[in-house]
Amino acid sequence: MNRLWIALRAIVYVPLFLAAWGSLALMCRGLDKYIPLRVPTWLVAPGVVLGLAGAALSLTTVGLFIFQGRGTPAVFHPPKKFVPHGPYRLVRNPMYIGGVAMLLGLALYFTSMAMALYAVVAFLIIHTFVVFAEEPGLRKRFGQEYEDYCRTVPRWIPRLIHRHLPN
Repeated sequence: MNRLWIALRAIVYVPLFLAAWGSLALMCRGLDKYIPLRVPTWLVAPGVVLGLAGAALSLTTVGLFIFQGRGTPAVFHPPKKFVPHGPYRLVRNPMYIGGVAMLLGLALYFTSMAMALYAVVAFLIIHTFVVFAEEPGLRKRFGQEYEDYCRTVPRWIPRLIHRHLPN
């Protein structure tokens, strides 16, 4: 399948995925009236920065999946080639980190504690999926190459110093 077709599929999948998670986040705003804690309004501007940075990170990883991995982020059309490049050199799950950053950025922008809690719950769901479904599948698909990668690159918190993958 050529890269143009893969890119077109990703152009459909990614906005639908983001719209689903974003819509759920926006629905959570109605719960703010039941939460006694408030997000300070001075966090609106940092929320915009965090949300845009998260979006940029996520879109960068989607591009890597399309052009280097020859697949999409969709589970039913994953990359055919292993992609340990770009942000994946520093952390194993930059796409999810970007997505959660976007959700937190939205929460700060809308000064919504319910949306912030939703972002935390979303992260916990993503973590569970990564540990119990995605990583075992990647181990099965990419074998020793993925095992070496896991030993070298942390799952969620990037190292400030990049360690090279063993040859």
